[in-house]
Amino acid sequence: MASNFLRQRKPYYVESTINCSSSSDQKLVNLSFGINETRNQTKKRQAKEHHGRRSCLDSCCWVTGYLCTTWWLLLFLYHCCLPFTVVHEVPELMPAARLKREGLKGIHPVVLVPGIVTGGLELWEGKPCADGLFRKRLWGGGGFTQLLKRPLCWLEHLSLHNETGLDPPGIRVRPVPGLFGADYSAPGYFVWDVLVKNLAKIGYEGKNLHMAAYDWRLSFQNTEVRDRALSKLKSKIELMYRANGNKKVVVVPHSMGVAYFLHFLKWVKTPPPMGGGGGPGWCSEHIKAIVNIGPSFLGVPKAVSNILSAEGKDVAYFRAMAPGVLDSGTLGLRALEHVMRVSRTWDSVVSLMPKGGETIWGNMDWSPEDEHVCDFSKKRYFRLSPSDNNVNNSDAKQVFRVKDPVKYGRIISFGKAASVLHSSQLPTAVLKEILHMSASRNFNSSCGEAWTEYDEMSRESIRKTGAADKAYTATTLFDLLRFVAPKMMNRAEAHFSHGIADNLEDPKYNHYKYWSNPLEMKLPDAPNMEIYCSYGVGIPTERSYVYKLSPSNKCKRIPYQIDTSVDGEDGSCLKSGVYFADGDESVPVLSAGFMCAKGWKGRTRFNPSGINTYVREYQSKPPTSGIKSTAHVDIMGNIALIEDILRVAAGATGEEIGGDKIYSDILRMSERINLRL
Repeated sequence: MASNFLRQRKPYYVESTINCSSSSDQKLVNLSFGINETRNQTKKRQAKEHHGRRSCLDSCCWVTGYLCTTWWLLLFLYHCCLPFTVVHEVPELMPAARLKREGLKGIHPVVLVPGIVTGGLELWEGKPCADGLFRKRLWGGGGFTQLLKRPLCWLEHLSLHNETGLDPPGIRVRPVPGLFGADYSAPGYFVWDVLVKNLAKIGYEGKNLHMAAYDWRLSFQNTEVRDRALSKLKSKIELMYRANGNKKVVVVPHSMGVAYFLHFLKWVKTPPPMGGGGGPGWCSEHIKAIVNIGPSFLGVPKAVSNILSAEGKDVAYFRAMAPGVLDSGTLGLRALEHVMRVSRTWDSVVSLMPKGGETIWGNMDWSPEDEHVCDFSKKRYFRLSPSDNNVNNSDAKQVFRVKDPVKYGRIISFGKAASVLHSSQLPTAVLKEILHMSASRNFNSSCGEAWTEYDEMSRESIRKTGAADKAYTATTLFDLLRFVAPKMMNRAEAHFSHGIADNLEDPKYNHYKYWSNPLEMKLPDAPNMEIYCSYGVGIPTERSYVYKLSPSNKCKRIPYQIDTSVDGEDGSCLKSGVYFADGDESVPVLSAGFMCAKGWKGRTRFNPSGINTYVREYQSKPPTSGIKSTAHVDIMGNIALIEDILRVAAGATGEEIGGDKIYSDILRMSERINLRL
């Protein structure tokens, strides 16, 4: 009986045994109860330990996912800014210290205009998951730590409303005001800090130095609608002008801030309610010079890859090194999907799309950069004499050359063949096919909840748009993006335009959607104002991409990705599915320099008052980061650029600091562009 009890260990059997057993059996029962209880406790403890081990594994996976999501979100917008501290540690290397000894003093008030992602954002109202974060940073500074503590909550509060492009219900995130808001994008990653310290050395402080903070996620006009940011900027410039003895202001925008301030130039003179009502002479009265740093006047191709697949070269390289990690269903990272869901609510991303279509960026068989690409095998540049192209004040000229010209005009190619074959050997344009599929778009119910807009597309339509041997130029890719991201494009294209104006006198160009496109607006009537295009050169910069369909056909997965298996031969500019051209690592020379080199040079229909423009290029020199770096963000600490800004702020003109300084092939590129001026 006891042996049966020990073998079966069932409570109902125990009860019957007690009623029918002798006292000796009763002792055995009690002993059995003890053994049974001990074994049950052991079993529970083992289950708890197993659960703990499982929780530990789950936690590790989640932490890995959060870290990856953070990294990819930063890479998506910034592509790994490199920190350096040499300027801080060696104050004697600051150009301001030397210039101050020479007697240089600040004269003109200075306004700094940050670009995308470089300004801090703080929480003013949020959901219950954000308790304790009132007026704490969500972006910039230490705000990224919230991604590890409450990742989904953090992402939700950084997203905008998918239909209005403004605040979602119950959430208010606002820009951090003042210089503190954009001096560092993250601990150790400076943006404006080095320049501000140099300006302080020659006498600048709060009364004559201002950071024009704005919410870089919004469309430019919506920063005025929601926050009155443009009105605040106008009032601040007027106040600084009066408070500093009627000295005109020097404005220093960076990256996307260049397009934002271009929008402001048109807004400030436009009558209310659409504009600021300053009148046609406002800019001439208040602004001395605009020193544009790393200007993305004509957009950047990597904005296309970011919208299409939330990728750039860094993400593509990681995918090649660790295939399957980003798409792992086991770990559940979905890092790129998270990035895409958030960033597609930011209208500002569309402002960075290439402007000017095939006229500027090239068609299927031509581009302005033909024969000017980088040589990865030799890592050096051919040098021409300073007399080439009548370049003044240039000690050398850099030209990237390879044997075969790259068809840069094909910004997106599906398959390597589509990027190299003559257009006559490729399928005809799929524009009509895409528009037809867009009209018959149906929700893919098999995917359940739609994580991205790709989940609302049929697998067949995805296959057709990304079929091998199809290529898209700066004109046709907009139809592709309108199909794969209709909500974003419908919303954002009400605020931005990317074409070329036929007749700038047409009243339609008085609408704000055209104001940030230099090819669809006229500069103000300010003949004494100066405009500088200041940017780095000599760094391979993303120009076009080779794509493929993703190997995974599962729902809730991005169906396209850069084909990192595609490389060129020695001397080719094709590396891991990305074609590179000359630039500052983020903005190609073509986008940064064309307007100052040709579009606005002299009196043109885009510059009717003949504002003087200057191309100021800064040559990349080793080390890749430091006081001589010219990368898109690192250049903010470049001593040559800082010296130029200080001299302009102290009253120097463009001619007095040396006029044009050109190392790249921007003049030849500009001449190859057939644009009516």
